[in-house]
Amino acid sequence: MVSPAPHRTYDFVIAANRLPVDRQVKPDGTTTWRTSPGGLVTAMESVMRDREAAWVGWAGFPGEAPQPFDDGHLRLVPVGLSAEELTDYYEGFSNGTLWPLYHDVIVPPTFHRSWWNVYRTVNQRFADHVARVAAEGATVWVHDYQLQLVPAMLRDQRPDLRIGWFNHIPFPPVELFAQLPWRARILRGLLGADFVGFQRPDDARNFIRSCRAVLGATHKGDVVTWGGSDDGRSGAAPRSVRAAAVPISIDAQGFRDLADSPSVKARAQEIRESLGEPEVVLLGVDRLDYTKGIRHRLRAIGELLADGEISPPEVTFVQVATPSRERVEAYRTLREQIEGTVGRINGDFSHLGDTAVHYLHQSYPREEMAALFQVADVMLVTPLRDGMNLVAKEYVTARHDGGGALVLSEFTGAAEELKTAYLCNPHDIAGLKETILRAIRDDHEEKRRRMRSLRRQVRTYDVQVWAQDFLRALEVAPHRPPRSRRSISPMV
Repeated sequence: MVSPAPHRTYDFVIAANRLPVDRQVKPDGTTTWRTSPGGLVTAMESVMRDREAAWVGWAGFPGEAPQPFDDGHLRLVPVGLSAEELTDYYEGFSNGTLWPLYHDVIVPPTFHRSWWNVYRTVNQRFADHVARVAAEGATVWVHDYQLQLVPAMLRDQRPDLRIGWFNHIPFPPVELFAQLPWRARILRGLLGADFVGFQRPDDARNFIRSCRAVLGATHKGDVVTWGGSDDGRSGAAPRSVRAAAVPISIDAQGFRDLADSPSVKARAQEIRESLGEPEVVLLGVDRLDYTKGIRHRLRAIGELLADGEISPPEVTFVQVATPSRERVEAYRTLREQIEGTVGRINGDFSHLGDTAVHYLHQSYPREEMAALFQVADVMLVTPLRDGMNLVAKEYVTARHDGGGALVLSEFTGAAEELKTAYLCNPHDIAGLKETILRAIRDDHEEKRRRMRSLRRQVRTYDVQVWAQDFLRALEVAPHRPPRSRRSISPMV
């Protein structure tokens, strides 16, 4: 699959926290690399298919980085991170400071100067790697909240580059963002890009308002202008940066083909039989994260069971909670709370052979997810805050048979597009219960009408369209950097 390759530069470079491959160590000690699952990898396949490109990212394990290598026509450039850097940069600043702050402070963020210092060091390392592999005038696409300083760091080294940045999570209102002690430096980092993309229009507006409030920037429409003497660089010219919504999507055709495969269909039938052939299967699929609203969802299910509105074996609820950040205390506490709630519900409402809640704390391959989606009569996607939530889009794509119903939180990016879903406020437990019951009890034709509209939306605006829209916006962004000849040192 992979082979070492000599140093060269590329006209298209992606920078993301992780490489698109996972290391596999065989019993004999040999190492191979396997393509990672996930929306970003799928999305980038469509834009890299007909071009040579480089991908800069962490290899997935602490210690010295492997040498750059080729995976087909894609150059993979690993960034080394020590165990201590992973603790401070990733678990600390990225997921202990930024993640809760950017998700409505559902849990309080933690501000440590030592975390910030390591975050800055790691971002500089990413920028250095990108600068070495980017050809003159190359297009660079930086991804997500872990790398918010990279655009400006890269701009300082390589003013010839065309730089875009995309945020996969929400961007908070200025009243929350202002809590961050390093707020100005984060914004300055992002304003090194030519185009910054967000999941929702509100996220782009929040970013623009923060630039105005924190930096004193001006804006006209979606173009922010800032710089000159205001940015602390003597003689620096003002920069104009466009900020707009470009919501991410899925590989709709690929996921439909997967769901339509004979093996997945057979597995779906096995799952339904193993659940006891209930009349209604409710399903939740989430990372085990406090933003996903799993506790609120379980409370609604518990009250529906207590009210007698649903009961096993006619109705059963399956909750898949993929392990996530289990070294972080808030996540360990969340797991204990959820598992305690599941135990109480099953103790009160399950019978021998008839389980009210099936709780699965493990990861599953895409094939198993596609089968579960086909089993689910009602899909519960009820985060308290989510940048997009691609599970919602995968569900409606998998249910191309016309069945199913999607209960969707208003506080997801997906709700901006999937307007015929059964929308809900997950904080309103009474309202959430009513929405779940409506999704169960509405007549078949009403549910089919809603699902047709949802599938049409996802099919029309798929991941390839998302990637093309982002790159088109980057190409026509208002400020084209000067191009100058420069020597680029080889990767060592």
